[in-house]
Amino acid sequence: MSLSEEFWRQAIISHEATVQQAITNLNQVGIKIVLVVNAAGELEGTISDGDIRRALLKGANFESSVSEIIHRNALVAPPDMTRELVIQLMRANKIQQIPVVDESRRVVGLHLWDEITTPAERPNLMLIMAGGMGKRLRPHTENCPKPLLPVAGKPMLEHIIERAKLEGFSHFVLAIHYLGHMIEEYFGNGERLNVRIDYLREQSPLGTAGALALLNPVPDAPFVVTNGDIITDIRYGELLDFHIRHESSATMAVRVYEWQHPFGVVQTQGVDIVGFEEKPVARSHINAGVYALNPDALAVLNKDEHCDMPTLFERLQAKDERTVAYPMHEPWLDVGRPDDYLGLEGV
Repeated sequence: MSLSEEFWRQAIISHEATVQQAITNLNQVGIKIVLVVNAAGELEGTISDGDIRRALLKGANFESSVSEIIHRNALVAPPDMTRELVIQLMRANKIQQIPVVDESRRVVGLHLWDEITTPAERPNLMLIMAGGMGKRLRPHTENCPKPLLPVAGKPMLEHIIERAKLEGFSHFVLAIHYLGHMIEEYFGNGERLNVRIDYLREQSPLGTAGALALLNPVPDAPFVVTNGDIITDIRYGELLDFHIRHESSATMAVRVYEWQHPFGVVQTQGVDIVGFEEKPVARSHINAGVYALNPDALAVLNKDEHCDMPTLFERLQAKDERTVAYPMHEPWLDVGRPDDYLGLEGV
């Protein structure tokens, strides 16, 4: 979530610049920091308005070299640092700017407090799969589609839209089928939530990916897809940024799932016992039901054909397209069983 390249690069000056040039840069760029780099483009340090004032009090003049006043131990962040960690660093160190540097310490971005705490608008589409019949949740879903089931006073689907809206998403497409008219009647065109909502109307259940073939027009930028019954604190924008950064065709959010064997395990080779393991814990990654896709990933789908997301990923892999996993640690629940839902109703 750093500034656009064209803007933050204006805050870069050479380590051979003068104090006057640093002052001019601070005034013209207006982000209260100057990034000082050497000839190789590596960050030497930063200069703030306060650094300049302290230097002038100590006898520096306008023609002095900035090398005399650089703050050389400036806090920096790697490109893949999450928004939450950046905010925590800023709060803990009471700073409003953190340069982003790569492994060679070359400047590749700049985090600003005002920008990172107010996410920019995202033109990217977000598609929510809301057509399932919710058979496992009956009788709750006999007269209500699962995404409309209330959690803490509002439908699950509304929670998803509001969370994404906080991250700058404003255009949503809802794929509907079972009792879809109820979803349309509730959300309409999205005006009540101050967003735009369109609909994909499945004539028959098309799976967790099949409805994507109905998109018309096809998105012109990477987009997010989520199941409509996933309650999570995942940051959809960070998933999208991760997807783009790794130049992936399709990205799947995954969670670590742990399962403890209820018995002690006996390890054998033939008839010989070679070891024991008391109630071992098995760990694996599970599909979290949230994805980021490139528009060209839709080429592996056929209109009106049932297709689930794992199949879409397998088809892309067969074409040697890159598919990656986005490890998530945020709270997450797939509301698939009555016990899951009853535990959420009062959240």
